[in-house]
Amino acid sequence: MKSTICPKYEAAFSLLGKRWIGMIIKVLFDGSCRFKDLNERIPNISQKVLAERLKELEGCGLIQRECGDEKPVKIIYSLTQKGRDLQLVLEAVGTWAENWMNQSDQH
Repeated sequence: MKSTICPKYEAAFSLLGKRWIGMIIKVLFDGSCRFKDLNERIPNISQKVLAERLKELEGCGLIQRECGDEKPVKIIYSLTQKGRDLQLVLEAVGTWAENWMNQSDQH
């Protein structure tokens, strides 16, 4: 009998497998960031895609967006507990990548 892929597992990989998602989360493991800081720390991501990914991550509860009271408005992004719970998972992926990924393996 064939086993089927769990829908929750499939949903997790559908989200985490999107380009830039893992890198955004990894940067936020170091602490809260403003949009411009995220954009500077993730080479080659466009502002449009970064904005889309941040909205998506906020929508699924992995990050939170906080607006400061000062002018101009300062918006800070940080991980929620749900997002922080991915740290061991992404560290394991990083270890695997260091051991097994070569430049020639990348697209």
